[in-house]
Amino acid sequence: MLRILLSSLSLSPHPHKHFPSLSSLFPILLTTNSPFSTTRPVISPSLCFSGIAQAVISRCSHFLEKHKGENFTYVNHVSSKKDLLLEISNVVPEHTRRFRRVSEPRPKDVLELLLGFEFECGKVGFNARKVGALWGLFKWVGGESEGFKHLPQSWEVMARILLHVGLFREVEFLLLAMEREGISLGCHGSFSALIEGYVCSGELERAVSTYDRMRPQGLSPSLSCYRVLVNNLVRMKKTQLAFRVCMDMVEVGVDCSDMVKATIENVTRLLCADGKIQEARNLVKKVTAFGFKVSGYVVNEVVYGYCEKRDFDDVLSFFLEINCTPDILAGNRIIHFLCSYFSAESAESFMHELENLGFVPDEITFGILIGRSCHERKLRSAFVYLAEIFTRGLKPHICSYNALIAGLFLKGMWKHAREVFDEMVERGTRPDLSTFRVLLAGYCKARQFNEVQRTVCEMENWGLVQNVSVEGQLSRAFSVLGFDPLAVRLKRDNDADFSRTEFFDSLGNGLYLDTDFTEYEKRVTGILEDSLVPGYNSFVVKECERGNLKGALTLAGEMVHWGQELSLSVFSALLKGLCKYRYLHNVISNLMEKRPKLVNLLDQEILNSLVQLYCMRGWTYKGKGILDTMFQRKMKIDNETYTAIITGLCKTGSLRDLHVWWAIAREERWLPGLQDCKALLECLCKKEMLKEALELIERMLVFYPPNLRLDVCNLFLEKLSSTNFTRVAHILLEELNQRGFVVDRIAYNCVVRGMCKERAFSEALRILDNLLAINLAPCLDVTLLLIPHLCRANQHKKAIALHEIGLRDHSFSSLSVNNALIKGLCMMRKVGEAATVVLKEMVSSGILPDAETHNILVQGFCSVNNLRKVGELLGIMTRKNFELSISTYRNLVRLMCMEGRVLHAVKLKELMLGQCKSRDLIIYNILVFYLFSTGNILFVNDVIHDLQKKELELDEVSYNFLVHGFSWCKDVSSSLHYLSAMISKELRPSNRSLRVAIMTLCNTRELEKALELSREMELRGWVHDSTIQYTIVEGLLSCGKFQEAENFLDRLVEKCLIPDGINYDNLIKRFCSHGRLLKAVDLLDMMLKKGSLPSSTSYDSVISSCCASNKLNEAMDFYAEMLDRSLRPSIRTWDILVQHFCQDGQTTEAEKLLISVLHIGETPTREMFASVINRYHLENNPRRASELVEMMQRSGYEPDFETHWSLISKLRSSFDKSDNDSRQGFLSRLLSESGYSRKTDTKTK
Repeated sequence: MLRILLSSLSLSPHPHKHFPSLSSLFPILLTTNSPFSTTRPVISPSLCFSGIAQAVISRCSHFLEKHKGENFTYVNHVSSKKDLLLEISNVVPEHTRRFRRVSEPRPKDVLELLLGFEFECGKVGFNARKVGALWGLFKWVGGESEGFKHLPQSWEVMARILLHVGLFREVEFLLLAMEREGISLGCHGSFSALIEGYVCSGELERAVSTYDRMRPQGLSPSLSCYRVLVNNLVRMKKTQLAFRVCMDMVEVGVDCSDMVKATIENVTRLLCADGKIQEARNLVKKVTAFGFKVSGYVVNEVVYGYCEKRDFDDVLSFFLEINCTPDILAGNRIIHFLCSYFSAESAESFMHELENLGFVPDEITFGILIGRSCHERKLRSAFVYLAEIFTRGLKPHICSYNALIAGLFLKGMWKHAREVFDEMVERGTRPDLSTFRVLLAGYCKARQFNEVQRTVCEMENWGLVQNVSVEGQLSRAFSVLGFDPLAVRLKRDNDADFSRTEFFDSLGNGLYLDTDFTEYEKRVTGILEDSLVPGYNSFVVKECERGNLKGALTLAGEMVHWGQELSLSVFSALLKGLCKYRYLHNVISNLMEKRPKLVNLLDQEILNSLVQLYCMRGWTYKGKGILDTMFQRKMKIDNETYTAIITGLCKTGSLRDLHVWWAIAREERWLPGLQDCKALLECLCKKEMLKEALELIERMLVFYPPNLRLDVCNLFLEKLSSTNFTRVAHILLEELNQRGFVVDRIAYNCVVRGMCKERAFSEALRILDNLLAINLAPCLDVTLLLIPHLCRANQHKKAIALHEIGLRDHSFSSLSVNNALIKGLCMMRKVGEAATVVLKEMVSSGILPDAETHNILVQGFCSVNNLRKVGELLGIMTRKNFELSISTYRNLVRLMCMEGRVLHAVKLKELMLGQCKSRDLIIYNILVFYLFSTGNILFVNDVIHDLQKKELELDEVSYNFLVHGFSWCKDVSSSLHYLSAMISKELRPSNRSLRVAIMTLCNTRELEKALELSREMELRGWVHDSTIQYTIVEGLLSCGKFQEAENFLDRLVEKCLIPDGINYDNLIKRFCSHGRLLKAVDLLDMMLKKGSLPSSTSYDSVISSCCASNKLNEAMDFYAEMLDRSLRPSIRTWDILVQHFCQDGQTTEAEKLLISVLHIGETPTREMFASVINRYHLENNPRRASELVEMMQRSGYEPDFETHWSLISKLRSSFDKSDNDSRQGFLSRLLSESGYSRKTDTKTK
């Protein structure tokens, strides 16, 4: 059947000619014994992939360099004055114009150019390429003429402009040049911006160098610059530098903002972490001396440093020196250290000294003293501290009660332990498991097992244990204490004298303990000892082991109040847990920021995990900070860490940092994992870093095992194709094939998909040929994509062949394959016969056409205007309850309206409305559009009324159709009505609707209404395109309202309502014709600023107007600019310029202009020659006149008799004075020299 279809589709004039078989189209197409390969090819391990990246780059260099014109590097190679001026002339055309013909510009002119450039860029933004050209011109002017010196303000302006686009090296070069010239920078702004720029771009050393060069000049950076510099010095652990710069900042003067406080805190923390306590103290002292109130955190950092050095006397002097009251955290830290290093008595004595400074101890302070006193077995002192707590109206901490109970047990005073416990409960402190463990351990140590049983009962009452029988109470107690119940037993003493009995039960039985007494005593004593001073590090470890990180973090915060600090091992364990469970990054950051010394001691495993976590959560800059530290400490950076930081920098980091870490990772032979590579490659492609992406695939192909190389290739080809770099992917595919690497069909399909997405269908079809030639079949989606495009490209034979392949390889989707072929045939307008054949083939194969099939056919028959077939198909679709697609409905409405069957189109609308509510407005919009398109305006109002009756709100599309449609049908009032309604509903009309409305109003002489509409547009910030502006201005000019027209245009400029690409060519000519030269020049400049090139006629009009106003120099400026822009003036413009040069007495300039016309291949007018010749006559220069006469003759003109006779008269007087070696007659020689030729038919033009 398809053979018949193929013959019917042939374009050959011989219908009976033998057609080649399908297998001749693709050699292996229809070979039933050789099906298409779907297995993975075997990869040879000996393939060489080295150099493949460079090979691809060399073949697609145009992709890599397509943006080269947008950066500074490209402009830096431009050296000619003309090119530099041309580059910046669309920014400040009014300033560059005067530079074109000036050999030695004045310093004042350069300054005006710089100020104008800065002003214009301040409105639209600074462009690196433009700034680079300006910098080149600045250097060119300074080096071109000897003795030229830029004004001091010019240097400052140039520095500011360079800083705007990050050209920091150029700024530094400029500052050095200023120093050589003996010019000092008048303000610190440029230096500050340069320092900040270097810091933000990661060049910290250059920033410090600039700072050091700035300070001797008596200049100080801004406060924000100081903060940026100091914070980055802290981040890079440059302790001494950070301290020095911070001290300078304080001397300059600081405010009390939170950011400044944070900076000082950072420096103090860094100094203390490095053990530089004296420097930290000096900083705090200096800050307070300037009236700055430092935070408690800063003071505490210094105090903690002194505590670690055991310089407690210095602590007191420090508080006195800065006149600061110790807070509770600092005081408790001091008390804790004194207790640890000395004794509770020493700590108490020091506490009183702190109280003299204003310190107010709390229950934790006394708790520290209680614990230490119990540890020293000074129970009397401990109870004195407890009494002091009560005296001060404080509530003891549960740890204090635990310490007292444990101390009593250790002193053998177990009878009093219960009293402390009871008082604790009476005062409202709820006992927890730790309290009961102390009681159990103490009673077990004292062998008071009755009390042990009683304690277990109390634990059950407090809800700490459940369902404990009387017999099992002791076993449960031993379990709580950590004993194995089988290893600790109570046995009955059967001896008559009860020699081993330790206690008696309720029945009078003597019982004794059977266990390893050494281990038993060690455990219970250890529990009691550990309860004397709360060991928060062990508490945190236990919570981490249980996976209770929230509880561990709470304890870590609580331990600071007790004057304790996390140990390195505990800190590491906590961070490991937080990284493992991917805790919130701000929680981790807060934990680390408060412990900088511990952070400096973390091992590489934890730091690698932190970097990966930060980058994964989007905090790349924090991850980079840790990575910088690792790099400085020469720690091993994991492969996964390199992947994380590079991916993170690709997403949110600076391009410079990305290149830096890319180079480092490459040096370390970094290789990302296949899964990690997906996100990384996508980022690289989005940043258009093709070179790096290709280098990456080369490394992966070289170092990955052979069995993964195919996956690598498929991944890269897929990502390149999906990010609009399909041509690069195609070149990569070709390079792989050339190196003998066998790819599978997935690779080809990726490239074909990308080509289709980029609408490069011819390339896609060529790749299809290659795919089929190596016995690989396309995937289903590619098959469905290509069949219609093969038909559209008139390659119907291949389309049918691909159709048969699709049916064979994708039999489960045979309906979709057939639909693709039908769609393609409809594109060929062969829907009548061809589609019928395919349908019959489908039915005979048992494939029933679906709704999509019928929709495609309806659209096809609509395209050939076959209403009869359309009607038949609609009947079938109605019987089968198939829905019409929106595309089908659009085609149907178009055809019905074109054929005059408007009522059918309206009825069809009713049929469509019942299918899907969300599409109702789209259906109405389509109908309205085609009613207007076919001139059926009478039905539009009925449709709109019906739409409103159904309570559907018109959208922007609806209103735009109505505005434009009514205008097109000359119903101006309706058009303006809907435009007004649209604006009142705060909907934005399309530019076309606004154009139509303005043009309609102006054409009907309703200029005031047009201006009123324009004002509404102004109020809403809507741009006025070229047509709108021309229409309104033309209307004003035609009424003689010249000033109003200029005011209108000026107002649009002030409100930034001029679109890019504006065209003022017509208005320039109109203003010139009315003698409004200045406005014409303004419009020409505005075109240049908005990226449009004025036409040569615009320049002609301006030049003519300049000459008419006796502004010859300005005219020549425009003439020079015109030539630089490769625009050719009209011959009339040259004529006017020559005439005015002659009138102005500049005959030599006129002659140069005349000669330039000849050089570019134009023929000057007779009047141009005559003007210059006559002028030479007046100047008594017959020889130049005679040369021009000869030139005139060569151009095809014959001079008239008067010109000849005038020459003869002028030359006669000079003849006797010249040597006359020739015997030739005077008149003959003269006429010969003057170019006179006797002809009867003189040529005139």
